[in-house]
Amino acid sequence: MGAWHFIVSGRRRGPGRVVVVFASALALLAGGCGKHGQGAKTDSEKAADVAILNDALAAELTTVAAWDRALPHLRGRALAVGRELRGQDQAHLDAITKAVRGLGGEIEAEAEELEPARPAGPGDALRLAYEAENAALAQDLAAPSRLQTGAPRAVTAAIGASHAQHLVLLRQLLGVPPAGAAPQPYESGDEPPPRSGMIRA
Repeated sequence: MGAWHFIVSGRRRGPGRVVVVFASALALLAGGCGKHGQGAKTDSEKAADVAILNDALAAELTTVAAWDRALPHLRGRALAVGRELRGQDQAHLDAITKAVRGLGGEIEAEAEELEPARPAGPGDALRLAYEAENAALAQDLAAPSRLQTGAPRAVTAAIGASHAQHLVLLRQLLGVPPAGAAPQPYESGDEPPPRSGMIRA
């Protein structure tokens, strides 16, 4: 009961703050990319940004697909948390799609193949989601310094913060004690998923 209270508390306090940042980034996106048009077709900087955003979009598509594979294997608390995180990842996907279109670009992104294609149980399912969240975080950490346009830069930074929080919750569900759920002072996108511990499902 105490461990689940910590998960709920983390979701309310941590992601709650990111929701505010993410909403602010979306407001910038609404006014900062310009109208739908030919921007990326005639502007090399916008075209470069569209390519970066499509890479981020591919990572989000992969993460949503990973949750779609994982959720049928989860029960109880793990399922409730998984559904919420999957919904947030769908919101990320929608925001990046809007950013691409706001730059006058085309959507050219596909989900990566997932390994394992069929999780064997809740542990495998959570680790599959973890790996996808980790890869999406790495993508979002690299994007802001490469993007030329301010609004997409803010959006990818906010999404990266959201993925970092998802990883903390996933570590807790995979049995890591609260004190170890944030193992490094900065999330890097390459911290492997825990392999031992009791699944909190």
